[in-house]
Parts: sequence; C-alpha cells; structure tokens
Amino acid sequence: MTQDQNIKTVLGIDIGGTGIKGAPVNIETGELLAERVRLDTPQPATPEAVGRVVKQLVDQFAWKGAIGITFPAIVANGQTLSAANVDKSWINAPAEEILANAVGLPVKLLNDADAAGLAEVLFGAAKGRPGKTIVITLGTGIGSALIVDGVLISNTEFGHLIFPKDSIAEKYCSGKVKDDLDLKWKEYNPRLNAYLQHLDLLFSPDLVIIGGGISKKAEKFIPEMTGLRYKVVAAVLENNAGIVGAAVAAGRANGMV
Repeated sequence: MTQDQNIKTVLGIDIGGTGIKGAPVNIETGELLAERVRLDTPQPATPEAVGRVVKQLVDQFAWKGAIGITFPAIVANGQTLSAANVDKSWINAPAEEILANAVGLPVKLLNDADAAGLAEVLFGAAKGRPGKTIVITLGTGIGSALIVDGVLISNTEFGHLIFPKDSIAEKYCSGKVKDDLDLKWKEYNPRLNAYLQHLDLLFSPDLVIIGGGISKKAEKFIPEMTGLRYKVVAAVLENNAGIVGAAVAAGRANGMV
C-alpha cells in the first residue's frame, strides 16, 4: 500500500487468542485508512505460526514501513513475559524481534489492552478526562489498561484477579466464557456486574471503559450494570482500539509523532 506523504500512516495489527486483525491507521486522527482484515490465530499459536500469519496480513496490504503490533501478554522491552491465551513458548520470548524478523520491517510491540487504552485516551472515551480510568477488553480473555490523569500505566493484568474465589476473572466473565457457555445476556450480565463491583472495591476508578468485541453490543449490558460508584461506557473505537493504539505506539517509537 502506498502512503500519502501528507498523512502519517502506520500499520496496526492486533493479535488475539482467536483472531489477528489489522489495518493502516492515520496516527494523527485514529482513523482506519482501509477496511480491516482479520485472519484466524493459528492453533497452536506458536511464535513461528503467529509470525507467518502476521506476515500474511502485512503482505495483504503490501505494507512497507513501521508496524505496531499488540499481543495478549505482559510485554516489557520487546519481550513477552506471559502467555494466557497463546502457546506457552511465548513466555520470556523476544517477541518483538521474532515478529520483526517474520515481516522484515520495524516493529513496536505492546500489550493489547494497553494499546486499546492508549487509543481511547487519544481519540476515545478517555480523551481529556482527569482522574483514574480503567479500560477492560472482553474477548478471548480479559485485558486491562490503567490510565491516571491521561497517562497509561502499562501491563496491568486485572483479568487475572482472583475472582470469584478459586478462579480468575477471565475464566468467569470474558466474552469467550459467554460464548462457550452459551449464556444469554440475563445470565452473563450478573457475572460482569459482580466483576465490575470487585474492581470498584479494589481501585475506586472514576470511569471504566468496556472494549473488545463485546463492546459492539454495549446496549445489551451497560444499562444493566448496577451498584457501582463510577460510570461505565463503551469504547468509542470499539474493537479497533487495539489496532489504533498499536499504530500510534509504533509511530512514536519511530519519531513520527
């Protein structure tokens, strides 16, 4: 894909437990500049297999330039330190280097929910908001981003809080749990509500933003959330937030913004 020199454009790719999706992004406006492409995450999701799918996605856009990539794990200095919904061989792997080698282009890697949080701060529901905001992404697992006075505090893992007892939150109320158990909204909503009440108790946020694939159905669950001291809203960028945030992060890493 050729780039308009007047538009600062970066390819954003969002790696999830079930899908890998991407699109070129105007990093000054957060706008996707082409229709998003989604490919299935390979199973098992080993570094080599994921690298091949990411390369396929890059080739579909005939992309030459900076790439931002999200990953569903703790990411520190280009290394993945966990692997909740992908193959365990990602633990302590030099993931940024692996993916850069797979595509032959410069890559900036960050946690998927952190990318969504960054996008919502710049272009979405957290823009210009003071105080403490938590972004929760509900998909294969539960990702989280903590934003304090507009500053992202990276690598929180609120989806791995022990909740309810003897379990973790993402095994109780992720989007995948709803699908796997074929829960109707009236059955799922109390689970999510209880988890959000737990976040209230632990963190006293001023705002919680719900993202991930489930955010497209916000009207089905947000009005049903009760007993909370904070406001709950849907992510403005919905399930594109990770793509946008990844692109912005790569743009920053390459001195474009």
